[in-house]
Amino acid sequence: MAVVAACLPCGGVGFPAVTEPGFLRATRASYDAVAAGYSGHFRDELAARPLDRAMLAGFAELVRTAGAGPVADIGCGTGRVTAHLNGLGLSVFGVDLSPQMVAVARRSHPGLRFDVGSMLALDLPDGALGGVMAWYSIIHIPQERLLGVFAGFCRVLAPGGFVLLAFQVGDEPLHLTEALGHAISLDFHRRQPGHVAGLLGQAGLVVSARLLREPDEDGNFTERTQQAFLLARKPAGAGHPDARQPSY
Repeated sequence: MAVVAACLPCGGVGFPAVTEPGFLRATRASYDAVAAGYSGHFRDELAARPLDRAMLAGFAELVRTAGAGPVADIGCGTGRVTAHLNGLGLSVFGVDLSPQMVAVARRSHPGLRFDVGSMLALDLPDGALGGVMAWYSIIHIPQERLLGVFAGFCRVLAPGGFVLLAFQVGDEPLHLTEALGHAISLDFHRRQPGHVAGLLGQAGLVVSARLLREPDEDGNFTERTQQAFLLARKPAGAGHPDARQPSY
């Protein structure tokens, strides 16, 4: 499909429980279950990833320079990367599907704002943000929903705003039934960077940088697959659509 200059229509507020997809319920329940131990387990992960920090630093500098507005960390978990962006000089807040993760984030970073919400229906005005970050959070979104998620990112971005994505590379999903000593049911959708870049383009976002990192095989945070990072921007002349798609 051809790249379009304007955002695809996307909208809606909240996520009605009656029509909520099963994968959202499973994802919320799984992260609620592990929230208490998650923060401590992954507290030092970012310190062990210099290339990841470099992508975050570049994103922060671009957003600050553009001056288009605050940043939303979508799928923020316990808020560790939200706090890192704040330390880089950004006005940033976090949104996560899991109430328990948000509760941990609020206790750990009391000076920052954290909200419960879904990336399938962002409760944010059109053009409100200078940046959107989805740091390993699109990995739980099924393929058929991903274009709508990116259209939502485009909708809430101001013209000239940036998106930063991080995700695992691959073709087959991984399903986990246990983590941090708790029973869970969680799908991890691995993706090819070129395919994700194409969907960003269809949603009206222009990819400006890609980093493909080999998996870390040493230390406390070993990885199974390559890791991808994509930086994209909403064109400066892009407007906001009036039509809306139904929310999920």
